[in-house]
Amino acid sequence: MGRTLIEKLFDDHTVVAREDGLRLLHIDRHYFHEGSFHAFNQLRARGLPLRRPDLTFGYGDHYAPTDSRSLDGIADSEIRGIVETFEANARAHGTTVQRLADRGQGIVHVAAPETGLTRPGMSVVCGDSHTSTHGALGALAFGIGASEVAHVLATQCIWQALPAQMRVVMTGRLGQGATAKDLALALIARIGTGGGLGHAIEFAGAAVAALPMEARLTLCNMAIEAGARSGIIAPDAITAAYLKVSERWAGLHSDEDAVWAREVTLDAGAVRPMATWGTSPEEAVPLAASVPRVTDAPDAARASAWARSLDYMGLLGGEPLSSLGIDRVFLGSCTNGRLSDLRAAAAVLRGRRIAVPMLISPGSSEVKRAAEAEELHHIFQEAGAEWRESGCSLCVGTNGETVPAGERCASTSNRNFPGRQGRGARTHLVSPASAAASALAGRLVAA
Repeated sequence: MGRTLIEKLFDDHTVVAREDGLRLLHIDRHYFHEGSFHAFNQLRARGLPLRRPDLTFGYGDHYAPTDSRSLDGIADSEIRGIVETFEANARAHGTTVQRLADRGQGIVHVAAPETGLTRPGMSVVCGDSHTSTHGALGALAFGIGASEVAHVLATQCIWQALPAQMRVVMTGRLGQGATAKDLALALIARIGTGGGLGHAIEFAGAAVAALPMEARLTLCNMAIEAGARSGIIAPDAITAAYLKVSERWAGLHSDEDAVWAREVTLDAGAVRPMATWGTSPEEAVPLAASVPRVTDAPDAARASAWARSLDYMGLLGGEPLSSLGIDRVFLGSCTNGRLSDLRAAAAVLRGRRIAVPMLISPGSSEVKRAAEAEELHHIFQEAGAEWRESGCSLCVGTNGETVPAGERCASTSNRNFPGRQGRGARTHLVSPASAAASALAGRLVAA
């Protein structure tokens, strides 16, 4: 019987397999950020050293201010303390760390891939659910919890069960105006946020093969929003070009006779620019459509969920999305904070003025430098947008940057849960081009 790519990578990294199905996997890359202090505290309490400092890499991103690169510039003492602890833990254990002022600073899921730290065939973990992003490079990548972070710090291994195997085949080619973000939202709207629960998703098909690497990173980033444990794309010539190496990944693909627990086919040509209307990534429709009514729900459970979402979002149902005024726009995050995302937004904003506030935070300091080398920041600033430093920023708001209660934000991030961008904030997930167009119009529109 053939094996999937995920199954091959599990086999390649298995140190020992137990009769109950759990496997001890060796980890090739362990990334950590400021939230890792719980795990380092566990090491300290048990008197344990860091097993492999050379395979452990820290990135200051979740609590990084985007208006400053200085610790002194962090007004909130609790946030400053978390950042200081992160840097102190890295120094104490001899790991490579990207601090606020370092050239390599950035959101871990943007900065690590762009520097080539993540490679095809590797096993990659981080105490962050969107570690699935790295699967776009053909890596076995998944997020882990605080106790698991401590286990990897101490042993460079982790116990895992092989997830069920799911293949999503995306046929055709993306239509004009549609992006990888729209592909992801269309998939999640179709299968739901529980559609990939307990599974690892492999993305395949002509539409996926045609995607540039940064778009693939976006697609795998959003796999977690479909409930999947991880997302992956088999490495190919596009992967090699991105990493600037020769292609040498024989066998790093699923066998033709591999067995899948679930298969889904999506026509990429039918995907249009999307936006979420509710409080879950699955509550998404094309920007040219209307907000669903509770009476449109396919079952009672969905009707109840939709009613709660509409109430939180201040909607009645039936409104055209294009009629919804917005209060602000956020462009950034590990989903859409890469150079190609900034280019897409700049193409829409060039020579025009925004109607609502727009905050732009590049996904890494390298992305920021590259964008400035292309003078994209001038386009943003002349349009009236704020050009900031790199960090997670308004995606999650842990650095103190939030959307005020009751305000509606068009965001290129990955989650629209209640309170995700701030208590009472109302988030609409969109692509970078749609975010820019919405900033110009002051309402939700496609570019």
